[in-house]
Amino acid sequence: MTELPHAATARPLLLVDDDATFLRVLARALSSRGFEVITASNFDEARALTRRHQPRYCVLDLKLGEDNGLRLIPELHALVPDLRVLLLTGYASIATAVEAIKRGAHDYLAKPVDADAVVRALLDGDSDSEDSDLPEAPEQPLALRRLEWEHIQRVLTECDGNISETARRLGMHRRTLQRKLSKHPVRERPERDD
Repeated sequence: MTELPHAATARPLLLVDDDATFLRVLARALSSRGFEVITASNFDEARALTRRHQPRYCVLDLKLGEDNGLRLIPELHALVPDLRVLLLTGYASIATAVEAIKRGAHDYLAKPVDADAVVRALLDGDSDSEDSDLPEAPEQPLALRRLEWEHIQRVLTECDGNISETARRLGMHRRTLQRKLSKHPVRERPERDD
């Protein structure tokens, strides 16, 4: 196991997720890697703990019950301007990644994720680098189903996670949108067994 830079232990890490099991497992794993982990399961706890502990790092889930983690990023930055936020989500999309970076996230990872990937993302280039933060465009055109998924995610982000408003803007029934959102994201390219 490699030793972590001193910066990782200089301040606590705030871990925000509403899945109690995931929160407990990741907190334990990050603690064993040298972080002083404090946990929150909702916006109010996250704000209060950020004020109290002034963490250097934050690992934030995109979906916190009915709330959207994207909305919390600027609030946390207002409390701790140099906070390095890593956004985690089970529903990765390019639109969400771009929006997360625009709102101040340092990086973005799709679940499932292991603690080593989280540590690498948090500590990677611990200096500000604006040009490398935006996700790269795919080399090949996206499949039609993937484009639909990306468009839905972009509109959902614009509507701050409001399903009814998103469905209205997309011209589809709310239940149809919920069904599409409950499915896993469409893969960009089919996997091959070469």
